[in-house]
Amino acid sequence: MKSKLLGLVAAIAAVVSVSALAADPIKIGVSGPFTGGSAPMGVSMRDGVKLAVTEINAKGGVMGRQFVMVERDDEAKNERGVQIAQELINKEKVVATLGFINTGVSLASQRFYQEAKIPVFNNVATGSLVTKQFIEPEFKENYIFRNAAHDTIQSAMIVEEAITKRKFTKVAILADSTNYGQLGMADLVKALEKKGMKAVAIEKFNVKDVDMTSQLLKAKEAGAQAVLTYAIGPELAQIANGMEKLGWKVPMIGSWTLSMGNFIDNAGKNGDGATMPQTFIQEGNTPKRKAFIEAYVKAYKPANDRIPSPVSAAQGYDSVYLLAAAIKQAGSTDGVKVREALENLKEKVDGVVTTYDKPFSKDDHEAIKMGVPVMGQVVDGRVVPAK
Repeated sequence: MKSKLLGLVAAIAAVVSVSALAADPIKIGVSGPFTGGSAPMGVSMRDGVKLAVTEINAKGGVMGRQFVMVERDDEAKNERGVQIAQELINKEKVVATLGFINTGVSLASQRFYQEAKIPVFNNVATGSLVTKQFIEPEFKENYIFRNAAHDTIQSAMIVEEAITKRKFTKVAILADSTNYGQLGMADLVKALEKKGMKAVAIEKFNVKDVDMTSQLLKAKEAGAQAVLTYAIGPELAQIANGMEKLGWKVPMIGSWTLSMGNFIDNAGKNGDGATMPQTFIQEGNTPKRKAFIEAYVKAYKPANDRIPSPVSAAQGYDSVYLLAAAIKQAGSTDGVKVREALENLKEKVDGVVTTYDKPFSKDDHEAIKMGVPVMGQVVDGRVVPAK
């Protein structure tokens, strides 16, 4: 009798333990710049993640467990990103982290996730090196994934627009001094070389610079017919406004960040015509996109109903569904199993950027391929499909 009673107690304890485990939340880190010049990207990404988390939790979560976001503002600072990564891993015990807006912060911070065998999604950071930091032969497993258009794709699209479509023969490159700007500049140089061309001027500036006269004069004197850019919103606006002051107006064709709200607002009419690759443009041309835009505007009420960084919001949203699909397939939140599931996702994931059909493999951790992004253009304060 006693042995039966002990067995019953053990069985009840096991059921209680399983129930408690099933109810445990799934902690995910959300790391990005929520203040400062990069904030439109960081906040939009975070809010896109929130929308997806809310939707998934409302449907019962994943494996009966609710997602819980642990948000941290990295201020676009490498050293802050490093601190946050260690905190999220060691103290908060996250099963994955979504975010990384700035390439420099990503390259400095993601090594801690790699060492801990915890997957990390780069939702916005586009430096080509990001997903190649931990590859064979030195590393047998890579825990770094991305669902943004990396700079090799973007630089090729920028050069195609400037050289092939618009027939320019002289272009200048203006890039900021960050890892993002300089790695992007290097990709532009390579893309131009494939066309048998060189930039007539390559100029650098620092984040928070407010006078681009010197750089623009060199580009103008070199006969540039267009300015190719790699920077973020505030400094891009200084380029556009600087051209107006010089009475020199040539097209700006650059990376996706020309769609940032703080470029469009700070540049005003001087930003009209700026052209850039986009994985997502704020227009409801599919039911999924329409629903996403309506949900975002209703939840966060952005000024003029314009998402500060539509690309960041959409990619943040999609990353949650990709992670959820991997956890569901793995039947676990264990980092190794989730990585293996991401590298071989069996079900298609219907996102707002695209439908993801086996987006990753062991050797390819880039969800966005050439052909997914399109060219966008600033017209009257909004980004629309380029003509």
